[in-house]
Amino acid sequence: MRLVLATRNPGKIAELAARLADLDIDLVSAADLGAPEVEEDADTLAGNAEKKARALLDFTGSPSLADDTGLEVDALDGAPGVRSARYAGDDADDEDNRRKLLADIAGAPSRTARFRTVLAYADADGVRTFDGVCEGLIATEESGTAGFGYDSLFRPAQGDGRTFAEMTAEEKNRISHRGRALDAFVRSLRSGE
Repeated sequence: MRLVLATRNPGKIAELAARLADLDIDLVSAADLGAPEVEEDADTLAGNAEKKARALLDFTGSPSLADDTGLEVDALDGAPGVRSARYAGDDADDEDNRRKLLADIAGAPSRTARFRTVLAYADADGVRTFDGVCEGLIATEESGTAGFGYDSLFRPAQGDGRTFAEMTAEEKNRISHRGRALDAFVRSLRSGE
């Protein structure tokens, strides 16, 4: 089966490819097919993921997989959430977003947070979504060089005190939000649901 990935993020593509490696799936990136960018303007992660998956299915005619991920910080009432990639502004990069997050929660009594991923799989039968959540804490400073986004600030509760950016890809994938959503997606593919 050919599966078109909506993401253009090399880090996400590598994570998805590793998780789906044992299935008979030919992964293709939207960028490789010249698919247009889809504006992520929905109010929810699920809304953005579904919008991207449907648009890619319409463009390619092939089953498509899209995701949206957000970091929800309790001290910020769930922000940055659906705006995680644009938290410091529409033209911000990962470093800008991390810097803003640290400034916004400086002195907060709680640093609890969670990463949430919603995967949307679109095919001729419609769209199905798969959720994954990873609870943790926001560190007081960056640590580690692996990963992307907020990985150098997020210490998962199931970990050993290291940030995602201090873990190998395999370690991160075993406990991450995206890994959990992918596990649910893979179970669905294997069961034929």
